Parts: sequence; C-alpha cells; structure tokens
Amino acid sequence: MCVRSHLKSFAKAISWRVVGAIDTFAIAFLITGHAGSAAGVVGLEVLTKTVWFYLHDRAWEHPVMVKAFAGKPAKVSM
Repeated sequence: MCVRSHLKSFAKAISWRVVGAIDTFAIAFLITGHAGSAAGVVGLEVLTKTVWFYLHDRAWEHPVMVKAFAGKPAKVSM
C-alpha cells in the first residue's frame, strides 16, 4: 500500500484549480460583465478551494480511510 505524498496532493490541487479558475472567471464575467470583478472572484476562489481540496485529499489518505477501502474491488463501468 502506497500513501501518496503531500507534495503530489498539493500539485494536484494546483492543477485542478487552474481549470476551476478559468471556469469561474468565465461565469463571473458573464454575470458581472466586468473582467476586474471576475478576476477578484477568481483570486479569492483559488485560495479557498486549493486549501479545501488539499485537506480533502489528505483526509482520503488518512489510515482510517485507506483501511476502510482496502481490498475492495473497484467497480468499473463503461
């Protein structure tokens, strides 16, 4: 059983937030019509969601969670 590193969890959080920031900017711009307002929303959202994702990902790597899902076959749907 390999527990992922904190660095990998952080890198995943950053890459996902880039995608999320683009989406958030587009939505905020459509709602406000102002690039500055949309950028402000993105700035706050990137910070908060990066922290929340990191904490969520680390929780899934906690030994209790790893043990709870160990040995259970993955469901594959196509």
